[in-house]
Amino acid sequence: MTAQAARALDATPRYRRAGDLDEALGLLARGGWTPLAGGTDFYPARVGRPVRESLLDLGTVESLRGIARASDAAQGPVLHVGATTTWSSIARAELDARLLALQQAAREIGGIQVQNRATVGGNLCNASPAADGIVALLALDARLGLASLRGRRSLAVDEFVLGVRRTALEPDELLVAIEIPSGSARARSAFLKLGHRRSLVISIAMVAVAVDFDESDRLAQCAIAVGACAPAAVRLRALESRLLGARRAEIVRLFDDAARGEALAPLQPIDDVRATAVYRRHVAIELARRLLCGLAGERSPARAEDAKE
Repeated sequence: MTAQAARALDATPRYRRAGDLDEALGLLARGGWTPLAGGTDFYPARVGRPVRESLLDLGTVESLRGIARASDAAQGPVLHVGATTTWSSIARAELDARLLALQQAAREIGGIQVQNRATVGGNLCNASPAADGIVALLALDARLGLASLRGRRSLAVDEFVLGVRRTALEPDELLVAIEIPSGSARARSAFLKLGHRRSLVISIAMVAVAVDFDESDRLAQCAIAVGACAPAAVRLRALESRLLGARRAEIVRLFDDAARGEALAPLQPIDDVRATAVYRRHVAIELARRLLCGLAGERSPARAEDAKE
């Protein structure tokens, strides 16, 4: 075979199904392969043009699928989710109330046909600013397990997703698992999104909130994550800190007092065909307020600006 023929062969797109994780990591270590999970983002982005990448199909790697309770040395009890677990599997699983936000987000990802194919890991690796699943995982303090022949490492969601379609994943690495720490029996979470119609829509904004209460019924943990309002999903950590220690009946009032100025600094919404930046910011705060009200079990108190309308 001539050198020219060899180069032509190397440039020809290939397709291969990995038999197991070791095979997949070995191929990635050699370079030239693009991992493929559900394909629900990959193929629509290439409509009307040929696939140029050599595809490494992960669909038959059993160790990358499934949902199980496990124990992590650093986090304690966790819910272990394989990276190629589908969103329909998440939506149908018997999970506790702390993980409701993840199941609510799962039911918003496309239609049922997409949910049956799309994977949790694919949603993370695609790194869309409007990815519903990423917001829920960020609020739930999930950590992501990455593997290569060089070893394994663990990253928080906001350490992994760096911006629009950008992640911390190295070319020879695979996202293999998502681990979500367990909370107390009082822990709860919820997710809301706003789009131009009820389903099959890219979000204008979405919010996930997770809370946990101590034995005196004060807010011991709080996470407020927002999507579609910055290059990547963000946590409103300054706002969260202002709410810690509050009694249930105080949470929404304190939120209204704190939800302005520096507390909203992480939000960087843009104007586009779906909404203006100003509207996105308003929607994000309103969704967060409604979620906090519901999770605190309180009737939403009237705001001064509402009374003037």
